[in-house]
Amino acid sequence: MDFNRLTLQEVITVNKLISFHYFEYTRGYVFEGEQHDFWELLYVDKGAVEVRADDRICELTQGMIIFHKPGEFHTVRVGDGHKPPNLIVLAFECRSAFMDRFASLLLPLGTPERNLLSLLLQEGFHSFLPPYDNPSVHELIRNPDAPFASEQAMKGYLEALLIRLVRGMDDDRNVEQNRVATRRPSSIQTEKAEQRTVQSIIDFMKSRLSGQLTLEQLCKETHLGKSRLKEIFHSQTGTGAIEYFKLLKIEEAKTLIREHTLNYTEIAAALGYGSIHYFSRDFKKSTGMSPSEYARTAKARVGSKDSSLPK
Repeated sequence: MDFNRLTLQEVITVNKLISFHYFEYTRGYVFEGEQHDFWELLYVDKGAVEVRADDRICELTQGMIIFHKPGEFHTVRVGDGHKPPNLIVLAFECRSAFMDRFASLLLPLGTPERNLLSLLLQEGFHSFLPPYDNPSVHELIRNPDAPFASEQAMKGYLEALLIRLVRGMDDDRNVEQNRVATRRPSSIQTEKAEQRTVQSIIDFMKSRLSGQLTLEQLCKETHLGKSRLKEIFHSQTGTGAIEYFKLLKIEEAKTLIREHTLNYTEIAAALGYGSIHYFSRDFKKSTGMSPSEYARTAKARVGSKDSSLPK
């Protein structure tokens, strides 16, 4: 019997990756702007930032993404009233005609899109060597110890993100997707329920950053047993709940340091640390820098006169 071999269509293909960065900017950071001949996306993972795209000035808050088309002049500014932002900036080459639909696109991402971007970010950290937050470094250096096919996985997640966004631009397609969603198998429904549970746990953690948390408290809050809570939290985040809570504290500490409103002792107290010693120890263990070293690097970024766009 003869078998036909169908060549799968590729409507959106990312041809080249130009840059991959994750920035943590302090108040007062200004990039004067540039334009280039490839696409760039900027996603606000935390905080807020002002972006200029040609003659438009846009205020982006947490969860929002903007695309800069080739040839578009764009700038970045963190105003005094902005909560210091964490930004994902990715520049890439894609020749698909459908990319025209992304021209100057600005929108909030939904949960599925944010999940894809999170996976993309993880693969980027695996694929390339740091620094990821230096706006003057644009060369991507492959990590010789990267997991199997990490670059291909990153490319796949980026293409999947673009495909989902194009689908979302079509109202008729959205209606059809909603119809299909009602017929999804129970395993998918279970996955969605677990995602909602984990997000509620994370939201609870964020509301308790000034104190301490135990697994017992989380179990009581979520009405889950320890084993079940550990299982679903690790499956969704790749880490344990208490470890994740500590990381949230460190992320909040980094934001407070960049805001320049509290000293280190006050930050330690605000995050429930018994002493600045324990705070500094956990901070360095997580970031590789002491709080004062991190503050100096943040200030250096503000004072940088680099003329190239953070990518």
